[in-house]
Amino acid sequence: MGIFLVATTHSQLNGPPAVSAPVAPAGPAFDATLFLNRELSWLDFNERVLEEARDPSNPLLDRLKFLAICASNLDEFFEVRVAGLQAQLYENLEPQDMPPDGMGPLAQLLEIARRAHDFVARLYETWLQQIHPGLREHGIRICPPGELTPNQNDFLDDYFDSQVYPVLTPLAIDPAHPFPHVHNKSLNLLLRIESLNQRGRLLYAVLQVPSVINRLVPLPDEGDAQRRFVLLEDVIGPRLDALFGGYRVIERVAFRATRNSDLSIQENEVKSSLLSTIEETLRQRKWGAPVRLEISERADEGFLAQLLSASALELEERDVYKVAGPVDLTALAGLYRLEGFRELKEPPFDPQMPACMAPRKNVFTAIREGDILVHHPYESFGTVVKFIEQASEDPQVLAIKMTLYRTADSNPIINALARAAENGKQVTALVELQARLDEENNIDKARMLQKAGVHVVYGIVGLKTHCKAALVVRREHDGIRRYVHLGTGNYNPTTGQLYTDLSYFTCRSAYGEDSSAMFNLLTGYSQGGQMNKLVVAPMHLASTLTALIEREAAHARAGRTARIIAKMNSLVDPKIIESLYEASIAGVKIDLLIRGICCLRPGAPDVSENIRVVSILDKYLEHSRITYFLNDGQPEVFLSSADWMPRNFHRRVELMFPIEDPPLRARIIDRILAVVLSDNLKARELQSDGTYRRLKPKPGEPVVRSQSEFQNIAREHAEDAAMPQPMTSLATGI
Repeated sequence: MGIFLVATTHSQLNGPPAVSAPVAPAGPAFDATLFLNRELSWLDFNERVLEEARDPSNPLLDRLKFLAICASNLDEFFEVRVAGLQAQLYENLEPQDMPPDGMGPLAQLLEIARRAHDFVARLYETWLQQIHPGLREHGIRICPPGELTPNQNDFLDDYFDSQVYPVLTPLAIDPAHPFPHVHNKSLNLLLRIESLNQRGRLLYAVLQVPSVINRLVPLPDEGDAQRRFVLLEDVIGPRLDALFGGYRVIERVAFRATRNSDLSIQENEVKSSLLSTIEETLRQRKWGAPVRLEISERADEGFLAQLLSASALELEERDVYKVAGPVDLTALAGLYRLEGFRELKEPPFDPQMPACMAPRKNVFTAIREGDILVHHPYESFGTVVKFIEQASEDPQVLAIKMTLYRTADSNPIINALARAAENGKQVTALVELQARLDEENNIDKARMLQKAGVHVVYGIVGLKTHCKAALVVRREHDGIRRYVHLGTGNYNPTTGQLYTDLSYFTCRSAYGEDSSAMFNLLTGYSQGGQMNKLVVAPMHLASTLTALIEREAAHARAGRTARIIAKMNSLVDPKIIESLYEASIAGVKIDLLIRGICCLRPGAPDVSENIRVVSILDKYLEHSRITYFLNDGQPEVFLSSADWMPRNFHRRVELMFPIEDPPLRARIIDRILAVVLSDNLKARELQSDGTYRRLKPKPGEPVVRSQSEFQNIAREHAEDAAMPQPMTSLATGI
């Protein structure tokens, strides 16, 4: 067994004309002013994250976590979105999707720069004036060099000599030594150096702060309940003269460059192997065009001239961000993981195991008893792990097939798939090599699975496989039965504890047949015909959603009550937005629960007055995708891996599937969607002018924090799990 490169291409997946993918949308039928700009909407989302960092009602270390998330979000935004706009402007590249709001790349870049500079200033103000002083009050101190005692400096001298100095490589800048290549997001020191023999002659050098050493250097405990740290650049800075014999460092500034890190593989670029093509592209990523420079505010014009020269970074002035604190605030996330300081964090919550998946119960017996819905992270991601682990050991299981998008460093699911192959089962894993910024990790996991004997396939050229599906084929006393897991989130135990998602387990024959057909489509040459239950992108998802929205509009026009509730991460697709506008005009009441980007403008007179948009930001990242249609009193509920974006509809393999079990459907409507809609503590409502207004409880109205309510609901669901469960046999499932 080994790796099999899927020969299927984007065009083959589209199938024959009768089931071909919807063509990319043309220009919007509605006025451009009814569409909010995608990139500016993303900046609004990060503003809401910063709002959580600035909120004094949040525990201090949680505020620090939100601050680091803000900085990390901004990194990826520049690496991908700003980089794409710069490529359009400077290289005349055509955008994949024309913005319906009408803003060109230069106009977007100018507005992004204006808002991002203001955002970064407030980000550092939050650190310097709120969070940093608060940490010091609670005994967590980041000490500047001038604050250190002689004993602490002696400790750092030894640390520098033994741990840091051997790793450092100073790089001179002169006619024989051109400006060195600065790796993406690496922290560096730009040094101004003076010869001891020729005073007044200034030279420059660059020193990369080693990423292999923790940036937060702990100082020895002094017995006063204080935790003290020094930033690695502040360990290196005062000791730089040891690197330059006959010279002295007279000034230094920290800086960091962000480069274009987008990885997009076109069909005509794959010559022999998708794996080798992506590996080569990853090697080239560190050479991507620079898009942003972050530098200490102490940097003078001489330092900037060195960095902005044609031989260095060659950036516009608007691309330079001077910061009033440590360059790269993402490093501060390490403080959140400190032992102790429980009073500075949200109370811990242990994910609950649903009663139907109690620890001693056979998972296949549980699924045969009825469909199962699991709400992560309130209910344990261990249910998904258990499904794959039991399948890997069960002698009656014949085959396992899975899609893997983001795999995580230590993943029991990956280990279970390897064991299953070693146990002689037919195991197929579709590993998406183009999962943004997770490509290298996915390549490593794919190779590990291959060595264990798993059939590893690498997706479809021209498309990302983003759907979340697992199929287990099992021999039972009444024949072959297929067990299916479908989800809204990744097979990743790390994000399974941090993201809100839904898992659905079933052994309904229609879902099993569709899952088999989908995997045949992904791993072979199947054209992908009509499915029973699953709706697959890029073939049918956009058109199916449009038809469902139009059906609800028809109900409203006929005088029937009509309602749509949709929960997702982002709403961008102009055709879907137009369908929602048409439904609103028809009288459909529409509630959109959108965590991040929203290009729809609610509350526009005579167009979107019936549409309400709410964003929830809280402890967990809202990630589940749910759609509800009232359908004239015969409600339908769908779960999906897809946001409503052109890339999800036309350039990814995605799934949407109905929840037909009445109790599970009612649970989603009444105990998930209704709870989120009632949130008046962590919810923000999008206004017609594009701003967000934080909701507050009205007088006499109870305070509702939806994520806390879900924790309580999960505890209720788990009460029965404490009851003794009979032992069952993996071999027979009875």
